[in-house]
Amino acid sequence: MKKDYYEILGIKKDADVAEVKKAYRQLAMRYHPDRVEEKEKKQAEEKFKEISEAYGVLSDPKKRQTYDQYGHSGIDQNYTSEDIFRGADFSSIFGDGGGLDDILGQFFGSSFGFGGGGGGGARQRRAVRGRDIQYEVEILLAEAYSGTKKTIKVPRNEVCQDCHGNGAKNGTALSDCETCGGRGQVMMNSGYFRLAQTCPDCRGAGRVIRESCPSCRGQGYTRITRNIDVTFPKGLDNDSQMRVRGEGEVGPGGAGDLYLYIRVTADPRFRRVHNDLEMDLLVSFVKAALGGEAGVETLSGPVTMKIPAGTESGKVFRLKAKGMPDVHDPSHYGDIYVRVMVDVPKKLSSDQRRLLEEFAKASGEDANNSASFKDKFKKAFK
Repeated sequence: MKKDYYEILGIKKDADVAEVKKAYRQLAMRYHPDRVEEKEKKQAEEKFKEISEAYGVLSDPKKRQTYDQYGHSGIDQNYTSEDIFRGADFSSIFGDGGGLDDILGQFFGSSFGFGGGGGGGARQRRAVRGRDIQYEVEILLAEAYSGTKKTIKVPRNEVCQDCHGNGAKNGTALSDCETCGGRGQVMMNSGYFRLAQTCPDCRGAGRVIRESCPSCRGQGYTRITRNIDVTFPKGLDNDSQMRVRGEGEVGPGGAGDLYLYIRVTADPRFRRVHNDLEMDLLVSFVKAALGGEAGVETLSGPVTMKIPAGTESGKVFRLKAKGMPDVHDPSHYGDIYVRVMVDVPKKLSSDQRRLLEEFAKASGEDANNSASFKDKFKKAFK
């Protein structure tokens, strides 16, 4: 198992960003592979990788919040190795020219998803990954309870199959821009100075399309609707989000990710409060008075609930662990809170009325005063 990030950096959980940076700087200088002897280099590289990963997470508020809430599993599910380091401020620690690609790529090659070699030459331009896309999915409360698999249709941009993404007819080679000679920049004279500006014709690409691909009109991508199989875990709620890796738009550098926003449709039987469910249960006034058992529908099937004698209308009973599973811990379930509503009949048969009048007489009620008797009867079971 991975060690705790706070433990790795030797800081408390309430440490601010400045403390995180200070702790990392001290450890980074200590375990920097260029500062140790040759026999200790391999061990130092592993330690440097470990503290850099901890710093990449704890120095970023969003990643840190995910880690504090879900631990390493939250980071592993939501971030690739490259994502962990993206956005982290390494330059203020290692000085100018100490960007993320240069430092981690120099010491660890491609293990972080960066190009190897950290020399002083120009960096090689990486192909752009496709954009992430967002999509809203609706599931039933019963599906959120048990988890489900669905095939969803997602429209997205994909690399044009006819031009292979370069936008030129039949995928032919692009030509060097005549304006900038393929450099992507043009020199502008301004008094005693010469300024380099982005080429207006190729927009910095250095190459231009002479004849556009008719399939994508020179865009390099086409709009496609894909069927994507998604497994939805137990316990999802309306504020739940899911990330499906590699199912975003497809670009020259690979596919982006698909972010699903979950909407759970309301179930007329229940009111959901986090992992708990609330419901109303109609019970006859006889059963409420004498006691008995009542069947209750739950998402896991019908159960029998005991109704004590003399139960008043509005009394709430708890069915333990019959609510929704916790999305972060599916073995833990909420409860169902059942509010008993006594069902007072609106019409009585002659036999029912006679028996109730006898009951009223035995209870000292004035059964002949029908209005008074009716009001008291209803009041008893409100």
